Amino acid sequence: MPTLHTSTNFIINLFHSPRTNRKTIKSNRKISLVTAFSVGEETLKSFKYLGAIVNIDNTMEEEIKERIALGNKAYFANKKMFQSKIITKRAKLKLYHMINRPIVTYACEAWILKDTIINKLLVFERKILRKIFGPINEKGIWRIKNYQELDEIIKHKNIINFI
Repeated sequence: MPTLHTSTNFIINLFHSPRTNRKTIKSNRKISLVTAFSVGEETLKSFKYLGAIVNIDNTMEEEIKERIALGNKAYFANKKMFQSKIITKRAKLKLYHMINRPIVTYACEAWILKDTIINKLLVFERKILRKIFGPINEKGIWRIKNYQELDEIIKHKNIINFI
């Protein structure tokens, strides 16, 4: 039976109900801080629960890095649609909003957004938007669109405002 060890050396047992296929925590005390997860003889520093990573430090960096990696996988899985000349840029933007953004922002309600995390999310979104909208030609010189130009195109509805 899996147990959680807390900082007060109080052990909480996780009971598995075969009828409902759910795990419940039964305890009469308040938990202050989880210091280790153990399943039998094995001690875990982090694990995946309902698609989100739970770790001892309760930090979101590992979770957000994985979410961004999954967003990249979703982009490259649909790369032909995003690079197609037949599909309009607005339709590609809608594809991004319907496919990639929900993958990246799954369980974002529990995130604690620090400046580094905000920057990583904005960099990911700008990378995808630059691939969708492409470069611009100014007097025979090609250049990528900057942050302000991309922000105007998406009407200030970036991933951070979405969260």
